[in-house]
Amino acid sequence: MATIRLWTKNFIALVFSNALMFGGFHILLPTLPIYAAYNGATGSQIGLITGIFGFSAIFIRFFTDFGVRALGEKKCLYVGLIISFLCTVSYAIFTSVEGMIATRIMHGFGFGLTTTFYAAIAAEIIPHARRGEGMGYFGLGSTVAMALAPAAGVWLVNDYGFVAMFIFSALGTGIALIGTTLCRVPQVEVAEETVEERSSSLIDKLFERGTGFPAFLTMLFGVGYGSVNTFVAMLAKEANIPDSGYFFIVGTICVFLSRPIGGKVFDSKGPAWVVLPGSIFLLAGLVVLTKTTSLLMLLGVAVLYGFGGGFLLPALLTWMLNLVRSDRRSGASATFYNMLDVGTSAGAILLGTVAETTGFIRMYDYSAGAMGIFLVAFVIYLMIHGNNGKAKEELALAEEVE
Repeated sequence: MATIRLWTKNFIALVFSNALMFGGFHILLPTLPIYAAYNGATGSQIGLITGIFGFSAIFIRFFTDFGVRALGEKKCLYVGLIISFLCTVSYAIFTSVEGMIATRIMHGFGFGLTTTFYAAIAAEIIPHARRGEGMGYFGLGSTVAMALAPAAGVWLVNDYGFVAMFIFSALGTGIALIGTTLCRVPQVEVAEETVEERSSSLIDKLFERGTGFPAFLTMLFGVGYGSVNTFVAMLAKEANIPDSGYFFIVGTICVFLSRPIGGKVFDSKGPAWVVLPGSIFLLAGLVVLTKTTSLLMLLGVAVLYGFGGGFLLPALLTWMLNLVRSDRRSGASATFYNMLDVGTSAGAILLGTVAETTGFIRMYDYSAGAMGIFLVAFVIYLMIHGNNGKAKEELALAEEVE
């Protein structure tokens, strides 16, 4: 039997373009609060500038169905990249708090479109039989960007100033736009009667039908996984642990190791065989964080965090994409990123408030609690339904072929 080819020109172009887009975005994550403070923003204003982004990304995803019908997936992706590029430039121009808030809202629109349509297009390009593996590789570029770009942003600001940081961020997004033009996207016929039926309520816009349970798990995952990305440096400072930057290097290495393994297991065994161990790894890492007192313990958490996130993030996305027909994948992708953004944004706000009272070390008790609910809910699901995610994926594929 011939091997189904995964690494086509289209897939390679999409992987690198997606990585550059994430790199351009994540350069800004640790540096925009510094930039806002430099321009006179208060603590609450910085929180608003940071947090409003996720909610504007969620809002724009309500309109992805309309965008697909009017423009198609690839042109929607172009729109998102162009908005992101213009917003990155605008941060350097509009330096008032009001200007940064307005720019941040627009940037959320751009990011909401790009994340949704990158994943939907990837699902179209990757052969169904290797979708778990392919989505794992697809996410590696963004994972590396998420690990390295924030450090690069801080370095640029410290050594060369804010203008240089914005230039590099804009370059990443601009090159991503050019790279996307090299990727040819297969045309997907959209069933009009399906669109009309599913666009009639707000619930159907927020949750793609049939993806409710993995969407719920994705939200809880966002709380746990996002709390590490956002607050682990603050925990290290509170615990007097030096060189905490090594945490993300070790975590990234473990993600690299876990993604191909998890993807292949997903394709052959179904979601349970990846989601269950991934949730155990991440929960264990969060529990150990509450006891962490040394760099060695912190690096041990990085291993658990890397394998947990490396298994869970692509598995949850692929599970949701496989549960729907091809003309609904942009909706499933939007649902995934909506729930991830709800978990990370709301979790950051709530956990940050908790940390003001308990400190960042004890705050992770609550983050671990979210992942504990994730694990219990998934075990109950398996007891009731078994690993029927695999069967549902095959049913969706059969309907698509028909």
